[in-house]
Amino acid sequence: MINIEDEYRGLMAGVLYNGRDKSDRTGTGTKSVFGRTIEHDMSLGFPILTTKKISFNAARTELLWILNGRTDLKYLEDNGVKYWRPDYERSGRTDETLGPVYGKQWRDFNGRDQLADLVNAIHYTPDSRRMIVSAWNPAELSEMALPPCHYAFQVYVNDGIIDLMWQQRSADVFLGLPYDITMYGLLLEMLAKGSGLKAGRLIGQLGDCHLYSNHYKQAIEYLSRSKRMLPKLELDSGLFFEKKYGLHIPLKQEIKLNNYNPLPAIKAPLSVGV
Repeated sequence: MINIEDEYRGLMAGVLYNGRDKSDRTGTGTKSVFGRTIEHDMSLGFPILTTKKISFNAARTELLWILNGRTDLKYLEDNGVKYWRPDYERSGRTDETLGPVYGKQWRDFNGRDQLADLVNAIHYTPDSRRMIVSAWNPAELSEMALPPCHYAFQVYVNDGIIDLMWQQRSADVFLGLPYDITMYGLLLEMLAKGSGLKAGRLIGQLGDCHLYSNHYKQAIEYLSRSKRMLPKLELDSGLFFEKKYGLHIPLKQEIKLNNYNPLPAIKAPLSVGV
């Protein structure tokens, strides 16, 4: 069985010790590799790192923000998530939104509610090979504060099990990727709960995987640590359709993480403009 902690550790070590120096638009500098896959067997526990503390609240908040089709900073910042503010300020926007980013595309891609279509397909046509949601809308990229890093995902249903695979063009391995893993793990559990299926495999397909030069020491510290037991997710309801109200999205208080006992966080500076 494949554990995300082992997969993530292997990826980080590979980038740190085998990555090639590469410049980037932030001016920080990176070590970078291209084209990697990470996986997790959801039966082993919820995929959030234990070798350093990850804010489950941040990942949960950002996913709920996307699922509800929101693009505003207010929802994020009212719920304690403030790391989008630098990208907003760099973009020159003045409307307190990030433009037509993830939530807009998932819920209104040129008029299509992709998320609703996906939930319907899982229920009515689970053998479909077209159960895909994309955030990469070329016609609207220039309006976004930051083009999508994780730009698409696909689900697969077979024998009562649902798997999810996401695609990511740019993976900030030390800071950003752990939150992407947690967020898509939560999305998979929501889809499984709402459709009466069992969550199976979580798979990430990653393009440019990089460590910023001011994260090397932190990566070495991380690699010196040992993992702990993964926590369990408590989810009261999932993603499903209600005839009267449409797509049901769980409330924050319906999503809890139990027995999460990670090692302390490792602080690292945020580079803006990936």
